[in-house]
Amino acid sequence: MHLANLHLINFKNISELEIQFSKGINGIVGKNGSGKTNILDAVYYLSMCKSYLNTIDRQNIQFEQSFFSVNGDWQVDDKQSNVHCAFKHGAKKVFKFNKKEYEKLGDHIGKFPVVFISPYDGDLIAEGSELRRKWMDGILSQIDKDYLEQIQRYSKILEQRNALLKNMFEHRLFDRESIAVWDYQLVQSGQFIYDKRKEFLEEFIPVFNRFYNEIGLESELVNIEYRSQLNDGDFLELLHDAEKKDAFAQFSTVGIHKDDLIFTIKNHPVKKFGSQGQQKSFLIALRIAQYDWLKRHKGTNPVLLLDDIFDKLDNQRVAKLIELVTTDYFGQVLVTDTDPIRMKQLFEGLSIEKKLFEIENGEITTLF
Repeated sequence: MHLANLHLINFKNISELEIQFSKGINGIVGKNGSGKTNILDAVYYLSMCKSYLNTIDRQNIQFEQSFFSVNGDWQVDDKQSNVHCAFKHGAKKVFKFNKKEYEKLGDHIGKFPVVFISPYDGDLIAEGSELRRKWMDGILSQIDKDYLEQIQRYSKILEQRNALLKNMFEHRLFDRESIAVWDYQLVQSGQFIYDKRKEFLEEFIPVFNRFYNEIGLESELVNIEYRSQLNDGDFLELLHDAEKKDAFAQFSTVGIHKDDLIFTIKNHPVKKFGSQGQQKSFLIALRIAQYDWLKRHKGTNPVLLLDDIFDKLDNQRVAKLIELVTTDYFGQVLVTDTDPIRMKQLFEGLSIEKKLFEIENGEITTLF
C-alpha cells in the first residue's frame, strides 16, 4: 500500500500543491515554515480524517481563505482509490471515498493506516495520561471498529453520568436509581475497552522492547505498565464504592477514562530518569512497534511519516533508524529535513526506489 499522489488547496500555509510520490522512500527538504511538515500532516489527514497537529478543522484553512481541500489516490496492490476531504467555514466537513461521501468518518479510519513520528511525540512522555490513552485508542481504532464505537459510546455515557451528578449536587439530592442506569451502561462499555487495551499491551510490549534495543545505543530494560483502576476490582463495585466521592466531586472518579500508561527504563519512569537520547529512542521504538502491530493486524504496510528526525536525534540513532525503515519489511516512507545536502547524501546511498523534493514558499520541486 502507498499514496500515489497528493493535491492540496488552501491547506495551512500551502495555497496549492500537487505531488507524485514514489512507493519507496520520499524526502522533502525545506526551511522551517516552508510547509514540509504540512505535507506529512495532509497524508495523515487522508488516513485518519483529521490533522495530526491540529484537530480543529477551521484552523487548518490558509489565512484569509474560506476553505481547504486535501485529495489523494491510495494504491493497494493493483487497485487505486481516491480519497477527498474538504472543509469550509460554516459548513460540515466532507469526506469522500471514490466520490461517495461517508455517513460516518469512523468507516474510513483504518483503511489506509499511517504512523507519524514527530518532534511533538515528546508530549507522550511529558504530558498527562489523556494523551497516552488517545495514542493507544488511535492504534486500536484502526483495527477494531467495535472498539472505536465503544470508545465513542463510553464518552457519551460518561458525559451523561457527570451531568446527572452535577444536577444532583445542585439540588442536594442523590438519586441512586437514576445513577445506576448510567452505571450499568458505563460498565458494559468500559469493561470491553479495558479488556481490549490489556490484550493489546500484552502483545505490543515485547515488540516494543525488541525495537528499542535495535534503535538504542545499548541494551536496556524498558517497559510499559498499564495502570487502571479496573486492575484492582470489579468495575461496578468500584463505582458503588465511589458514590459519595462522585457525588461530592460532581464527576465520575472511577473508570477507564482514568487509565494511564507508565513508561519505564531500568524500572524507573522515563520522564524523570531517562536521558534525552533514551527518551528519543523510547518514543521512536513506540512508533515503530505501532507500525509493526498495524502491519500484522491489517496485513498491509502502513505509510511511515518521519518529521524532522535529523534535528532531534544524534547521527548514530538516525543511521540505525534509516537502515531499519529502508529494509524490505517497511513500505512507503516520507521523511522531512531542513538540510538539502544532508538529505541528498543520504538518498544517494540508498538502493531502494526514491524521490527527493524541495518545498519553498509553498512551491514543490522534484530534485531527483
